[in-house]
Amino acid sequence: MNLLPFVLARRELRGSLKGFGVFVACLALGVAAIAGAASLDASLRRSLAEDAQALLGGDVELRLSYRSLKPEEWQFLAESGTISDAVEMRAMLRSADGARQTLVEVKGVDAAYPLYGRVDLQPPQALPAALARQDGPWGAAVDGNLLDRLGAKVGDTVLLGEAKLVVRSVIEHEPDRAAMAFSLGPRLLIDSRVLDETRLLQPGSLVHHTVLVRLRPGLSAALFKERLDRRFPDAGWQFRDAASGAPGIKRFLDQMTLFLTLVGLTALLVGGIGVANGVKTFLDGRMTSIAILKCLGASRRLIQTAYFLQVALLAAAGIALGLAVGATLPWLAAAFLADKLPVAARLGIYPGPLAEAAGFGALTTLAFAIWPLARAAAVPAATLFRDIVAGQRYRPGFATLAAIFTAAAALAALAIVSAADRRLATWFVGGSAAVLVLFLLAGAGLVQATRFCARRLGAGGAPAWRLGLSSLYRPGAPTRGVVLSLGLGLTLLVMIALVQANLNRQFDERIPAQAPSFFFIDIQPDQAALFDQAVAGAGADAKRATMVRGRITRIDGVPVEQVAIAPDAQWAVRGDRGLSTAATPPEGARVVAGAWWPADYDGPPLVSLDAGIAKGFGLTVGQTITVNVLGREITARIANLREIDWSSLSMNFTFILTPQALAGAPATYIATVHAPAGRENAVERAVTTALPNVSSIRVKEALETIRQVVGNAGMAIRGAAMVTLLAGALVLAGAIAAGRQRRIRETVLLKVLGAGRGDLLRALLLEFMLLGVVAAVLAAALGSVAAWAVLVFVLKTDWIFLPLPVAATALGGVLGVTLFGMAGTLRVLAAKPAPYLRHD
Repeated sequence: MNLLPFVLARRELRGSLKGFGVFVACLALGVAAIAGAASLDASLRRSLAEDAQALLGGDVELRLSYRSLKPEEWQFLAESGTISDAVEMRAMLRSADGARQTLVEVKGVDAAYPLYGRVDLQPPQALPAALARQDGPWGAAVDGNLLDRLGAKVGDTVLLGEAKLVVRSVIEHEPDRAAMAFSLGPRLLIDSRVLDETRLLQPGSLVHHTVLVRLRPGLSAALFKERLDRRFPDAGWQFRDAASGAPGIKRFLDQMTLFLTLVGLTALLVGGIGVANGVKTFLDGRMTSIAILKCLGASRRLIQTAYFLQVALLAAAGIALGLAVGATLPWLAAAFLADKLPVAARLGIYPGPLAEAAGFGALTTLAFAIWPLARAAAVPAATLFRDIVAGQRYRPGFATLAAIFTAAAALAALAIVSAADRRLATWFVGGSAAVLVLFLLAGAGLVQATRFCARRLGAGGAPAWRLGLSSLYRPGAPTRGVVLSLGLGLTLLVMIALVQANLNRQFDERIPAQAPSFFFIDIQPDQAALFDQAVAGAGADAKRATMVRGRITRIDGVPVEQVAIAPDAQWAVRGDRGLSTAATPPEGARVVAGAWWPADYDGPPLVSLDAGIAKGFGLTVGQTITVNVLGREITARIANLREIDWSSLSMNFTFILTPQALAGAPATYIATVHAPAGRENAVERAVTTALPNVSSIRVKEALETIRQVVGNAGMAIRGAAMVTLLAGALVLAGAIAAGRQRRIRETVLLKVLGAGRGDLLRALLLEFMLLGVVAAVLAAALGSVAAWAVLVFVLKTDWIFLPLPVAATALGGVLGVTLFGMAGTLRVLAAKPAPYLRHD
């Protein structure tokens, strides 16, 4: 075994490692981001796996809409294990004097609840005691913010429908709450027997029965489902087991981890420029040694192996540092973000995520370090001596290019294979490659443009301009790398700023101008006239439509579980959907395919379908869709497709059927109400007083909740994007440090030739401003295109170019680059000529 490369690498490592600080920092930053995201994901998924039964509430869950279990169903489930039957619905809760009211998520439970885990209350007490009837009224447990909304406290009386409740405790922990879908109001936990006294359970009311089963020993969920399907094939319930519980949390984790991993990978790509610069700077400082070694007979392979070993050892140090930082992220998240996490993190060291992050770091090092290593090993000794004064252009051979391509391809493959959404990861890889090329071309264009301008200025130009321009195209200038690294970070920030500004515009201007003031649900057919009268008496306008809840079971005759559905349409098959009927097209409907049925149509069921959902399902006019309503299968042929503007928040339905298609189904009315400014409370009070079973959803409050979620997400995304910008700043710092000695020599020479401090200062200012402007302008363009794509194709909303956030972000980038660059080079201007002249 030839130990000479190891001996040479060891000797070099004992020497100066100047310039490798940025190398190590760039790798550590990207690896830490990826390792931290993956470790946090692993810790949360471990919680999901270990607490799966508590998160679901049982070993299996059967969810029914509108109806409870039939006797034969109850008997079958009771033979399979322990049962808990909970009833969930939305309703209005009022203070005792009726002055305040709020929408709540009601959950009525039986004595067996919870089958797994426990409900923690404050003040501490057993759940049955907190909900029991005592001296007349029943008890209730509530979310803390519900008391704030009603201005109430523990011990006060509240009204639910026609029933009086005493608030006995505040819910601190509800074991199966994390698996709950989007909530429109705070939780109200009551004994299920109270619901009969409220008079809220009317025919067609939107009520869900959630039956939880704790299976008897020896009976698996899979075997239970097989027996259940065979015994009750048309029951129409949704089935979930503990393994598939909390799907919303899993989707959240998939999206969060994918985003943070892609941010970390972007930081690694930006940091790769720092890796390449660090290796190049170090090897430039070793050119004399390399030349001497070549003159003494050292082979190209020996030199390349020795310095590759050194780079590998330093890369290992950077990767190890990044892994150490990333592995601590679950602890930091548990300490500072516990209330923001969907479940409690299971703290620990997770080798799989750390190995994945290490793989990203190693492949990035390979992809960016091969070129400078090959350059140093390939150039003849005489050229290396000349390289100290003037850079020699290096053209890599086939083997070098093949190695770089292989490392880059492996990096891309790892990014795609390890991603939860491989389609999005593929787009990211392709987009990153395109952006890298664009910024490299922009850097090269800046070099050529400054060279051309300097030649046009000639000797008669202002000294500051000639010096500033020449600094951007001189041999060894880091122009390309700096434009690339900073441009990527600024592109992300521009995209985020534009997306959030567009969403804020929607929430502040467009949606409030179009959206109704209220949605009212659970209006019974015999209450329609009274509802209209109450709304009109309060001075508002209402629009009503019938609604029935149903679940999609087949798409063009194929069971929905066997259909490949596009990701953006999968929400439509995850639960019950609102179905409506109409003889004529709804107001504002845009039929984009097919035709509406005649107003007097009385044939087989037809359906009008949202065009976006149809595309996601792979359906077109003439095909069929099957929905299950209370166990009844209804197959309807698609008559037409509509384009729906969901952002208007008007009363739109994904599925509208012919009038007779839902005959006999327990339909209710849903209504939208536009209330005059200042009359919202009067309208809501008039309706809910006249019709206590009707629930109101304030659109303004729902929008504010969504806006807060979007705002918090925006802050988190901007913070993550700053990781990429920090990597760019490290690259700039490395470039400044690498060229410091050259700048000092140039500054000393210029001072001797008569250049003033002001000329040198203006030259530096011009150099960094040009770098910042080019990076910012291209980032503004690319970020705007990316924001347009996100808004139009991902968020399915309108896009408008807003110059202010783009200009603010770009200007901030220019100022940041200029100030950072000036701060890193001002010390150069203070260098005294005498010591350097004596040394030379």
